[in-house]
Parts: sequence; C-alpha cells; structure tokens
Amino acid sequence: MPTRITDAFLRNVETRSSAPALHFTRSGQWESLSWREYGEQVRLAAKALIALGVVPGEHVAIIGFSCVQWFVADLAAIAAGAIPAGIYTTNTPEQCQFVAHHCSARVVFVENDEQLAKFREVRHRLPRLETIVVMREAAHAGDALSWSALLELGRTVDDGALDSRIGAQHQDDVCTLIYTSGTTGVPKAVMLSHANITWVIEQASQIVEMHAGDHVVSYLALSHVAEQLFSLHSNAVLGTSIWFADSLETVADALRAARPQHFLGVPRVWEKMQAKMEAAGAKNSPLKKRVVAWARRIGLRGGYADQAGRRRPLLYPLANRLVFSKVRKTLGFDRARSLVTGAAPISKRTLEFFLSLGLPILEAYGMSETTALATVCSPKRYRTGKAGYVLPGTEIRIADDGEICIRGPQIFKGYLGDPVATAAAIDSEGWLHTGDVGEFDDGGFLQITDRKKELIITAGGENIAPQLVESQLKSIAAISQAVVIGDRRRYLSALFTLDPEKVVAVALLANSTARTPEEAAACPKFIALLQREVDRVNQRLARVQTVKRFAVLANELSIEGGELTPTMKVKRKVVSEKYSSVIEGMYAD
Repeated sequence: MPTRITDAFLRNVETRSSAPALHFTRSGQWESLSWREYGEQVRLAAKALIALGVVPGEHVAIIGFSCVQWFVADLAAIAAGAIPAGIYTTNTPEQCQFVAHHCSARVVFVENDEQLAKFREVRHRLPRLETIVVMREAAHAGDALSWSALLELGRTVDDGALDSRIGAQHQDDVCTLIYTSGTTGVPKAVMLSHANITWVIEQASQIVEMHAGDHVVSYLALSHVAEQLFSLHSNAVLGTSIWFADSLETVADALRAARPQHFLGVPRVWEKMQAKMEAAGAKNSPLKKRVVAWARRIGLRGGYADQAGRRRPLLYPLANRLVFSKVRKTLGFDRARSLVTGAAPISKRTLEFFLSLGLPILEAYGMSETTALATVCSPKRYRTGKAGYVLPGTEIRIADDGEICIRGPQIFKGYLGDPVATAAAIDSEGWLHTGDVGEFDDGGFLQITDRKKELIITAGGENIAPQLVESQLKSIAAISQAVVIGDRRRYLSALFTLDPEKVVAVALLANSTARTPEEAAACPKFIALLQREVDRVNQRLARVQTVKRFAVLANELSIEGGELTPTMKVKRKVVSEKYSSVIEGMYAD
C-alpha cells in the first residue's frame, strides 16, 4: 500500500477509472462521480491553489458539511503540498478567525453563504487570508471565488507544476491538521503525516475487512479525525465508494440507498436510531411485539455467545429470519460487515439494544493525536462495553496512576506552533500520555474508566472544554460557581450556585422577593432572569457549546462538602454523583 496519500489516490484514479467514487444527490436524485472525473477535479483544484500562490507547507482551511467539494478541496490541498485544516460548521466567526489565523491560511474554502458570512465578518483581522472559495453556492460579491471559477483557474496551470509538487512529498510530511480543544479551551492543531494516516488505514481495513468498492456513508463532521479517516481517507487510500447524506436528517435515506458495508456512528446517532425504532415498535400489534421481544432475547444471548466463542441458541436462525434480517434491510444494513462507534462513550443499553437485533456495534478508542485509533474491536473479536484490543503494531501501557500511554506509527507529529504542549503530550521515549484512565481485562480488551483531563465529549462526539463555557457563565452577575455537564449527553447543561451577597440586588432587577440563594433557586422570576442571561451567553458560543438547561443549587460548592479540592478546583466526578438526581432532571424529556 502506498505510504503517501496522493500516490494512493492517483492509483485508484488509474485502476478504478470508470467505477463510481462519490455519490451525491441533485434535485432529489442520486448521481455519481467516477474516479476519472474525481481525479480531474482534484488536479484542477490543486493547480488552482498553485495559481493562487499557495506554496508547499502552507495551510488552507475548509468549513462545511460533508460533500464532494470538501473531499476535492482537501485532497487538492495535499496534492499541491499544502496542509488542509478543517473547521466545525458550528464555530462562531471568532472561532473561525482563530483557526485561520493560527495556521496562517492563505485560502479558505467555505460551503455556502452562511459560512462565507462568518469570514466576511472577521476578514479584516486575517491579513494572511487572500482568497475565499465558496464550494456549494455562488458567491454574491467579488470578494469570493465560486467553485466553477476555481476549477477554471486550475486550467491555467501546467500539469508539470503539480506533478513536481506531488513528487517532492515525503511520507513523513505533515498532510493534515486536526484542531482539537485542550483543557484550557484553546484549540490545538494536531499535525498528522501521510504515514500516520496510511498506516492506520492499512491496519484498520484488514481488521474490519474494508476493501476497494465497499460503500460508506459520509455525514459526520470532516473536521473530526474519525470521519476523515473513515470516509475521506479510506476513499483516497483504499478506493471505497462514498455516499454523501445531504444532512443529518437524511442519513436514514442515504443508508437505504447506499446499503453500506461499513458505517460509523457517534453514540448520539445510534441513540436516535434506537429511539425511532422503539417508537415504531410501540405501534406494533400485540402479537408482533411478543415475536420481537422473543427474538431480541434470543439475539442478545446469541451476541454474547459469539463473544465468548460459544454456539448460538438453537432458535437463532429462526429469529434472524423473522426479525433480524428485516430490521437490517429496513435500516440499510443488509450488506453491513462492520458497524462502528467512537469519538465518545456509548451506553451499554444502546449497545445491547442493537446486539439483541443481530447488529453488534464495534467500539474503538483513539484520539486525534493517535490518528483516530489505538484499540479496535473486529467483527470476529469484540466485547460489548469494551473499547477493543490493541491495534497491531501499537504499544499501550498503563501508568502507575492508571493513565493510558500509547506508542506506535500512528502517533502525531506534534502540535503546530506549540512545542511546549507537544513535549507535555509525548515523553522522551515516544509515549503519548492520553489523559485517559483505563485497564485491560483478561481477554486483552481495554476498558476506559475515567479521564484525567477535564474534557467533555458529548454524545455527538464533540470535544468541549468546560472551563471555556463556565468562564462565560460566571460572568452573569448572580452566579458564583458554574459546572457544565454534558459527557455522553446529547447537549450541555449547567449547575449554578449563587453569590449570597448579590442575590438581593439581582432579585430586585427580576422583580423577585427572594433574599437568599435558597429562595432565589425556587423563584420563577429569578430563574427567568437567569435564563435571559444564559441566552445572551449562548449567543457568544458555538452551537455545540451552548447550554440548553440549567439548575440552581441552594448552597455553594465547598471543600467541606467534598465538591472542591483544597485549591478550590471542582471535583467533577463528585459533583456529578452528589447531584445526579438534579442532573438527570435536566435531561428528562
């Protein structure tokens, strides 16, 4: 397998010329781009970047929903010797500015007018930014370049100039940036090389049996390392065939059209799928409900039998014929060989729901700094609730304090422009200190038990530094302490405590008669004022960072109460356990 991404991509263009590479919808109908057409667009876009003055080693930024143009822009940047950096579509203009400024992007690709508006707002603060390309909608002003104009510009550059750029690349060159939040809330740029990516894809593809021509649905954020590896780079390196969902709401339609051999879903996707299936099942006749319940009992026993190397129940084939096969066809999973989850912890309830329907979900563990993978489950070797076994060629050791440390060919090249953070993450012996705490079971499967780092990972796989959000919330006059909740959850919530000395003054503004924190916590007028202030804070945050619900505690967190350390740092695990009933109330439907 080639160790440079562009080599692998061009090999697929040559050997799979007429085969469909990318599937997309136009006016509600599915169309496809052949590998030859795909290759032509990548070459034109790469030559256009050369025409725009992009030199090897420079960065370009990309923001938008997964689409053909995102793939082309990313691979074109790599072919031209540049380094693409993805930006989340939910980012605010200021957050977009941070990424573009941090990597000194000369060119930025934006999906549509909505994303263009963000860069127009901050462009005067980005002196290095010279060109904005609108990928999916025509620009309405001369300050941006349309997609068709970009490709036409590429025709003005000789092929030899691009071939020279491609030939000069080395497998250890950085070829992509993944921005990931640190515990301080300041994003860090993870530098991944050609060899990092091609090595991980080679190992993972053998484990899940992913081959050229296999169908994959792309719909998650391409600024996230998991989706980049699973769809964009698997396509470029292995020659998989990608189907683009138009939106998160149309993923089910894309699945039925694509009937993918492989599917990656963050926990929230699996949870939503489960909720819809349970709602549909509730409408079944009493007889059908009994049949499904029987089949699921058989399926769960069969799933655990598979894991233990035992024979499935005698009636498993009948349950499969009556229920499981129909469910797979309805979902679009009738050809699926691997169903994968990652990016965030998933509940055992959801895992067992799908296992009981003959659809085992394979967990994987990794991070941007490990090029997405360090441990993985395979269709032939998995454990429900475990993060997988060590990826071949990788070393993992558990430190004395329980921290997971990883060493292998997938370890990143460092953080762009931050040697101090790089040295803190990778020690002198090459071990990456993950900040996660875990242990291995007797079967060699990793179990993540806790996190040393205080990074929230939502059910949607978004990494959120709670301190960043909390600092904004604590700017609200009456709030003395704020603890953001959201790990494994579908949205963020917060616990507030009130400053006793400020309650009266704020209560007057709210026309409230409250005089103590306890009275304020129970006063609808006081709570309504806090809601208005939280709404104002949310306007300054990215959508994934916004707080949807909050609860006010009657007493402040304290050292004596066990919620604070001697240095006044919040013990998040203690808070979560102590106020679990309050927290669950904020997530009750």
